Amino acid sequence: MEYKETLLMPKTEFPMRGNLPNREPKMQEQWNDMSIYDRVQERTKGRPLFILHDGPPYANGNIHMGHALNKILKDFIVRYKSMSGFHAPYVPGWDTHGLPIEQALTNKGVKRKEMTVAEFRKLCEEYAYEQVDNQRAQFKQLGVRGDWENPYITLKPEYEAQQIKVFGDMAKKGYIYKGKKPVYWSPSSESALAEAEIEYQDKKSPSIYVAFPVTDGKDVLATGDKFIIWTTTPWTIPANLAIAVNGKLNYSVVRVGSERFVVAEDLLEEVASVLEWENHSVEKTVKGSDLEYIVAKHPIYDRDSLVILGDHVTTDSGTGCVHTAPGHGEDDFIIGKKYNLDVLCPVDDKGVLTDEAPGFEGLFYDKANKPITEKLEEVGALLKISFFTHSYPHDWRTKKPVIFRATAQWFASIDKFRDELLQAVNETEWIPAWGETRLYNMVRDRGDWCISRQRAWGVPIPVFYAENGQEIITDETIGHVSNLFREYGSNIWFEREAKDLLPEGFTHEGSPNGHFTKETDIMDVWFDSGSSHQAVLEERDGLQRPADLYLEGSDQYRGWFNSSLTTGVAVTGKAPYKGVLSHGFALDGNGRKMSKSLGNVVVPEKVMKQLGADILRLWVASVDYQADVRVSDPILKQVAEVYRKIRNTFRFLLGNLSDFDPSVHTVSYSDLREVDRFMLVKLNDLVKNVKNSYDKYEFAGIYHAVNNFCTLDLSSFYLDFAKDILYIESADHHDRRAIQTVLYECLVSLTKLMSPILAHTADEVWVHIPGVDGESVQLTDMPEVQSFDGAEELKQKWNAFLDVRDDVLKALEEARNEKVIGKSLTAKVTLYVDEKTEALLSSIKEDLKQLFIVSAFEIGGRTSEAPAEALSLGANSIVVEKAEGETCERCWTVSPHVGEDQDHPTLCPRCAAVVKENYSHLA
Repeated sequence: MEYKETLLMPKTEFPMRGNLPNREPKMQEQWNDMSIYDRVQERTKGRPLFILHDGPPYANGNIHMGHALNKILKDFIVRYKSMSGFHAPYVPGWDTHGLPIEQALTNKGVKRKEMTVAEFRKLCEEYAYEQVDNQRAQFKQLGVRGDWENPYITLKPEYEAQQIKVFGDMAKKGYIYKGKKPVYWSPSSESALAEAEIEYQDKKSPSIYVAFPVTDGKDVLATGDKFIIWTTTPWTIPANLAIAVNGKLNYSVVRVGSERFVVAEDLLEEVASVLEWENHSVEKTVKGSDLEYIVAKHPIYDRDSLVILGDHVTTDSGTGCVHTAPGHGEDDFIIGKKYNLDVLCPVDDKGVLTDEAPGFEGLFYDKANKPITEKLEEVGALLKISFFTHSYPHDWRTKKPVIFRATAQWFASIDKFRDELLQAVNETEWIPAWGETRLYNMVRDRGDWCISRQRAWGVPIPVFYAENGQEIITDETIGHVSNLFREYGSNIWFEREAKDLLPEGFTHEGSPNGHFTKETDIMDVWFDSGSSHQAVLEERDGLQRPADLYLEGSDQYRGWFNSSLTTGVAVTGKAPYKGVLSHGFALDGNGRKMSKSLGNVVVPEKVMKQLGADILRLWVASVDYQADVRVSDPILKQVAEVYRKIRNTFRFLLGNLSDFDPSVHTVSYSDLREVDRFMLVKLNDLVKNVKNSYDKYEFAGIYHAVNNFCTLDLSSFYLDFAKDILYIESADHHDRRAIQTVLYECLVSLTKLMSPILAHTADEVWVHIPGVDGESVQLTDMPEVQSFDGAEELKQKWNAFLDVRDDVLKALEEARNEKVIGKSLTAKVTLYVDEKTEALLSSIKEDLKQLFIVSAFEIGGRTSEAPAEALSLGANSIVVEKAEGETCERCWTVSPHVGEDQDHPTLCPRCAAVVKENYSHLA
């Protein structure tokens, strides 16, 4: 007889190798064929809603690791919520307007100026849809489940129609206005920018000190005294209209040779050092407030520069006398308004100086720095020039410097409802908690939001103008334009004349002849995406506002979180979200930003082709995503190794359940042995901890908990000793069915717990589990946390046993190293113990030698009675020696009773009995 044929070895068709790059696409096809998203929604219909509202990625180019991190995190949450008592629809979205698409078409050779705006916009739309299709395919490859056939896209007519309503609601409340004021202006984009579109990079700039001679000192200063200003933007000197001082500061009138200069008292020594004054003396000190309305002369032009007071003037740097050009700075503009100064802005859309800067017209602003400083030097006004590198605002798309430039723009007033915005921030749950402070401070300190852009590809600002120039924004016009956009899309704004876009028969007192014009600017793309709470959550059946959660990268505090808050509070008085969760950026393995030039870019598509999407998903679960995260090939290989352990655990569990029918063979909890009950209690703790971690969005806790359960609790302990029972005993032996009961519970629970993370693998496991309902684990709920009587005492007892077992394993390892034994089954262990350990071991009903995986075990006495050769480990001493007897051919234990059965002389009595009872037909 071949005794190996009598062993109940694991059997399963679940493969050891994941082969994920080949297997996952097939599974995604299955999900598609079975309409898994719709099936999940149907199953959970009627449950409490949980809405995670997707922030729209920009539709341009392939997805990067930041996209993957973001979408996978969202998928974890939505999948978990669907399996834990909620109805959690997930509608993905895309941001599709804006400059990058215009630039992409230009780069492809599209001649924008040779076509109408409407024709160019059609090309932009086609390109945007191509990008959406490309990114959608890649997001689906990640295993992200959502309503992919019905995403929200900001260029869709129904979306644009709702966006117009948001604008109209804000205008009706007086939050929208048109005004000329300095905004961030990008000469490279030829458009205004919002704060969210600004990034800071180092720039080399000139630093100049310039003298402005006094022409009317108002009996405080003498004619010819000179105010000294300091600036890093010489190109703005032609726009100077004033010098600002702080009324609360003291100012020194300083004699240097034959000249007298005015600087803030607190900055005198610093200025004297920079300007290398060897001998200077303070002739008098005056209060800043006494300098108001003194008149100085512009150093280049024959015009006045008025001395004015401003609290923005500090002694942090400079001279305490601030060059003021209302057309080129926010503080300058505000203070200029107070003193009725013109808003002079001698720079055009391309950043070129106009004829309002005589002598420098036609020069690009940055190129004008040199001739302007040369002119200042020529007239004797330049006291010092040097160069320094500093952090300077740049256009985040073109990466070129921006300027402050006063133009007529549309604004959303923040001041008018700032208190409501701050209250909404306070009422929102922020994860991490510092997000609240960050957004609160941003809202507290931000100026009005410039929402107009001078581009072609975007949602038009729905404003008409009467013949007399009066702006027309009424409920009637807004409603009509919204309906037109819903029916035809926003391109109709560029295809029709103003009169054909107005309601039929529309009249206005400012247009007695019926002549109207329309606004040509479009809305900031942040207004587009920031309107999604109205255009998606309100527009679509089955969703609700506010959303339960917004989840995006930490850069969105200044972006989508901010714009959504502004429009949400403006329209509804409340934030559009109950909670905001942010994640960090994906960096390379050394913590550096990924860039093609460094060659350190990790591409999701490549990872999926090499390792599989589930490895990428497991990596996301493994990191502390609320901070910046690192990813590299070595890091992903470590994650793949953890995946392999988890997969092997699933395979072992499946293999040992091939003959288990849960409806027939399950052993009740009360009939289980203690060690089996202990494992169910440990499993129950895992379920509780994992669900708690999901609820707190702490996925790294799940990764570590499941990994530890598989490697320590199962592989290193329970499964290790269980093999002797699972393989050796009769199929229906009580202990074997008891262990299978535990394995089955572990398998089902682990599959469900890991389903949101290992989406493909969990579904692959599910179809191999005997007796489960449903085609997919996605159509089930999370395991429930159970209450077991005496659970704490059981854990205390068996954890104490595991400590003893660790000691035994150490002793076995040492004996193996010293060649005393080979495998542990060749060993006999004698334990010398204290009273506490003896009581513990004597209370255990299970076979201790089986638990220790040795062939013989005995307690030799007290620790004090241990022989000299015993290994002392804490309270216990252990002797390991070769077990007496022969090795059983079937179970590999060593026993002095091998050979006692004449029919099976190479077997131990236990194996002989099992073979006789079950396998006599093989003889």
